[in-house]
Amino acid sequence: MRFDSVPMPASVEARPRDSRGYPVPAITPWEGDEPQFALTDYGRSAECARRRLCSVCNTLMPKGPVWRVVGAAESSAIREALAAGRPYRNMAATLEGPGHRACMLYASMVCPYLARPNARRGLTAENPDDMTAHVVRGAVRGELGAVVGFGDYEFAVTPAQVLFRFLDVVEYLPHDTADQHLEELRAELARSGGRLGGRQPR
Repeated sequence: MRFDSVPMPASVEARPRDSRGYPVPAITPWEGDEPQFALTDYGRSAECARRRLCSVCNTLMPKGPVWRVVGAAESSAIREALAAGRPYRNMAATLEGPGHRACMLYASMVCPYLARPNARRGLTAENPDDMTAHVVRGAVRGELGAVVGFGDYEFAVTPAQVLFRFLDVVEYLPHDTADQHLEELRAELARSGGRLGGRQPR
């Protein structure tokens, strides 16, 4: 489905746009006038981590659960743990920060790489290492992504990266194609009145 037909949280609607009209997430770096969607800005990511700001809309997340979109491998690991009645914790840290439920549902639907199992990344990460080796041009998302809620997160700001770990799965919303989340997104926006979790930081 077209990105402009997906209901947009008000805090996302306030974000800067690229030349096509896509809202640009808070942690996305810019090169001149063009956002680099496949990359993560170190300073913005660190600020979001420290100040508990949504990595999509840059507004405060309330205490309590946070959400993120996961790819096929982590989605499968979470699904297996839940089916077996085991707790799940991503012991391997990730570069991808958390956000509001509505923002992550929205992101899962409008980001071409997240939305479809056969979608491919358009850019390769700069200076790839063990954390970003999978971020290569042409990489496929894979089957069964998910929007996942976690009880909380922890983070470390190193000289080169901002790393996240997530604790206690509280919600698991798998998808093959992310438009499966359309009704969840509409319901979340109606429930929150578009306010989500907070205000713009000072």
